[in-house]
Amino acid sequence: MNLFRQVKTLIIKDLVLEWRQRYALNGILLYVASTVMLVYMAFTSKAGGMDDITWITVFWIILLFASVNAVTKSFMQESTGRQLYYYTLTSPQAVILSKIIYNAFLLLLIAAVSFLAYTILLQNPLTDIPLFLLAVLLGSISFAMCFTLISAIAAKAGGNASLMPILSFPIVIPLLALLITVSKGALGIGDSNLNKDIGVLLAINGILASVSFILFPYLWRD
Repeated sequence: MNLFRQVKTLIIKDLVLEWRQRYALNGILLYVASTVMLVYMAFTSKAGGMDDITWITVFWIILLFASVNAVTKSFMQESTGRQLYYYTLTSPQAVILSKIIYNAFLLLLIAAVSFLAYTILLQNPLTDIPLFLLAVLLGSISFAMCFTLISAIAAKAGGNASLMPILSFPIVIPLLALLITVSKGALGIGDSNLNKDIGVLLAINGILASVSFILFPYLWRD
């Protein structure tokens, strides 16, 4: 079985498992909806409402924590027996690639729900929506690759979920700074180096993908 067919089969498997255990996705969507509603109630009672920078910042904070909750289970829910079964059928590259693709689509779904709820309840101050959607796309892929690899590391370390924030902190902070900078450009208040910032985001995604493909096979053997 070639790599493409292995990845396709593993993604379908994850979709089937998610459909059978919908409480995880429903819980994440409930978290997003309740958080947006809480932000709405907090800022509508404030004189002047929510300013544009706060709108962007809170959006990325909500998406960040939703991403952690969504991706943490990538390898944590896989039993040792199931991982051994995968080991006999597929390559490690297919496993990590399928997890990244699945988690990226999941995070894009969460981001879409967040953006829709944000637009309905808190209006939309964006002047360049395509640029903001590009930032959401790149950010979701970056979060998916970062947290998927760290989830695999944490799973191999005895399923210690506390490793997730510790290992991801050095990557997530500069990533968030870049995403907020690009998002400011979508508000029309950013600097003139947006192409450079987008290039850096693409480079980070490339580095994360390379590290995942190189490191995961060694984790897979243990």
